[in-house]
Amino acid sequence: MGTETFVRHTRIDASLGDVYDWYTRPGALERLTPPWVRLRVVKNGGRIEDGSKVLLRVGLGPLRFDWLVEHRDCVPRGQFRDVQIKGPFRQWEHLHRFEADTDTSTYVEDRIDCALPLGAFGQLFGARILKQELERLFIYRHRIIKHDIALHTARRVAPMSILVTGSSGLIGSALVPFLTTAGHQVVRLVRARPPSAAPNPDSQANVITWDPATGVLDPAALEGFDAVIHLAGETLNAIRWTAEKKSRIRDSRVGGTALLCGALAKLSRPPKVLLSASAIGFYGNRGGEILHEESEPGTGFLPEVCRAWEAATKPASEKGIRTVQMRFGVVISSAGGALAAMLPAFQVGLGGPMGTGWQYMSWITIDDVICAIYHLLLNDKIEGPVNIVGPYVATNRDFAKALGTVLERPAFVRVPGFLARLVSGEFADDVLLASARVEPRRLLDAGFVFHYPEMEGALRQVLGRT
Repeated sequence: MGTETFVRHTRIDASLGDVYDWYTRPGALERLTPPWVRLRVVKNGGRIEDGSKVLLRVGLGPLRFDWLVEHRDCVPRGQFRDVQIKGPFRQWEHLHRFEADTDTSTYVEDRIDCALPLGAFGQLFGARILKQELERLFIYRHRIIKHDIALHTARRVAPMSILVTGSSGLIGSALVPFLTTAGHQVVRLVRARPPSAAPNPDSQANVITWDPATGVLDPAALEGFDAVIHLAGETLNAIRWTAEKKSRIRDSRVGGTALLCGALAKLSRPPKVLLSASAIGFYGNRGGEILHEESEPGTGFLPEVCRAWEAATKPASEKGIRTVQMRFGVVISSAGGALAAMLPAFQVGLGGPMGTGWQYMSWITIDDVICAIYHLLLNDKIEGPVNIVGPYVATNRDFAKALGTVLERPAFVRVPGFLARLVSGEFADDVLLASARVEPRRLLDAGFVFHYPEMEGALRQVLGRT
């Protein structure tokens, strides 16, 4: 009594084997979880087979609860069912069905049968909201799987062994499941061995530890990787940059990169490629000047850090490792970063431009970021600095207007520049109020195609407001 049923179908232009295999690889659940959903995989049985269990931790406002589901009725390349053992619903069953349409296309059916908690009260007030949220979630899910499988099948490559630093950060936490669902093996280089609740460790064999603060890294542990993707670094976000914060920003980037690249240079079997993070902070505050990879660096704290950060990769390139410095712009994701920090104010109608609002904001969605990284990983002709920003730069006013439109909220509450400086000091001048009109010239020349080049469409994707 009171059971709700939700069914959604989609057609994917890939073979049944390619589609089913994607779903069964490590990281599939993380990849299919929208950035606005606070869900973490605590423990995963690792295989889609009868009796295998997955323990999730879900956040809802200030609440946290565990959700234990079990795989049942598993038929290879046919179906599997996820059944709630413990969790927020009185009943939850999610049937995944796969059926070949042609040799190169597959139908996927998602059917959810669930009973809400709190009896008639939950049914009355929750059923409509649940269906709206499920619709929102599966629009996102099906778009992601179509996109990922199309990308992976368009250029099939042999599985690679890839070392990733910064795997728990905004970019790393999205990149790792993207790589593992493509069939690559990912090993995470972390500052300390994670607890059993760490996201996505298939086993402790997939973790190597280091301590960049004290210079501890065993080069022997790095032998034999095909590629290294280095994303680790102290976050820039802060109310105010203290001397200690600035030291951590610099040391985590420059010192950590120097330690890693020094170790890579000592290997007898070094990786073929190193993709190392940098940032468009390299260019500094440049007003309306059009900037590209050959532009001169700016002046100030961030440009100085970025120059030293990129220079620290020199031992790797001198070893003959193809080295790319990825200059990231403002990464748009509701899971973290600038957008997540802005959302609370915009959601209640108190958002708006920062300062004059005429400063340029070179942005890119998290989905295009990970696709750009993959493009650089596979394109052996690219090395040196690459701007990872979208093709259409926006002013801060443009961004505020688009976000207000997507959220259906006013966006005219401007934060005066003097107030931002009073509260945040140097952080305001170097980040919040700085203007950088950066072009992704080398990505475009290399044939990269942006999936979300337009601001409003990009925000709708990452916020699930399609």
